[in-house]
Amino acid sequence: MDRLDELEAQSVFILREAFARLKRVCLLWSLGKDSNAMIWLARKAFFGRVPFPVMHVDSGKKFPEMYAFRERYAQEWQLDLLVEPCPPIEVVDPTLPPAARSAARKTEGLKLALGKHGFDGLIAGIRRDEEATRAKERVFSPRGAEGIWDVRDQPPEFWNHFNASPPPGAHLRVHPILHWTERDIWAYTQRERIPIIPLYLSRNGKRYRSLGDADITFPIASNARTLDEIIIELDVTKIPERSGRAMDHESEDAFERLRTSGYL
Repeated sequence: MDRLDELEAQSVFILREAFARLKRVCLLWSLGKDSNAMIWLARKAFFGRVPFPVMHVDSGKKFPEMYAFRERYAQEWQLDLLVEPCPPIEVVDPTLPPAARSAARKTEGLKLALGKHGFDGLIAGIRRDEEATRAKERVFSPRGAEGIWDVRDQPPEFWNHFNASPPPGAHLRVHPILHWTERDIWAYTQRERIPIIPLYLSRNGKRYRSLGDADITFPIASNARTLDEIIIELDVTKIPERSGRAMDHESEDAFERLRTSGYL
């Protein structure tokens, strides 16, 4: 097998383990390139159809192209789609910097959705190479009753042996593409012909490398107008993937505070 085949096989194994060993599992759909690839993998893992709900925790601030993508492909992929709202910013920790505080609405929305639906497993499309705090994650990551992540107390994972038993009253975050890189995602998207949101492609010398809320996400300078050109660009660029995310340029500990409290 080549690298993409090996990555795909491992992710399919993780998805099947989560479905088999957890009572009520849900896949989180951010509408971006990573979670779109993850839905594609889930459809492969379960013979063409995702057998559990797919949830979008909606801030109400996504780009119009993202909402259009959601409506089209939720139907085409026959997803059991749940759309859960985020609470107003007034309920979020006021000590956070502005962009991080805005992003934290999704954490609060996720907590409300967990209480509403009673999921004991959340499948999320994060990758270790994306951000330093995410590099500390496990594939099956236990969360406390309030979604709290204790980075100093994580289970060992050797030879694909995962601890799939969430603590009482808590849940597990499952990360099937944790071992992928940004380049892997785009190479797989190209190989599999996975649909993408046009914002990822250059227009007038700029494109979005990472997609979030429209008011706190900005494009980067780029002339990559095709997937081939994106992959070539990634081979030479030294610009971080999340350079267009406003909260990544705020206080040094803002992202880690968000992650510890339950942010994806």
